[in-house]
Amino acid sequence: MLDLIIFLAIGALAGFLGSKLFSGSSNGLLVNMLVGIVGGLVGGKVLGLLGIDLGGLIGGIITATLGAILFLWLLSLLKK
Repeated sequence: MLDLIIFLAIGALAGFLGSKLFSGSSNGLLVNMLVGIVGGLVGGKVLGLLGIDLGGLIGGIITATLGAILFLWLLSLLKK
């Protein structure tokens, strides 16, 4: 149960940071969580393909935030 709470908290933080860094604004808590969770998957895949492993809690937040930014960028391309 604690792992799920930590996972969601990292997702919310990464989504918030990704939204702020990409567009300068923030979305609601649920949207931030979803963006952060998808960002974690995207960031983990991209960094894994590059052979980069940022282990630990801070590394997970960085990976998810980078992935969230990439995910938001891809979404912005699809909206055009």
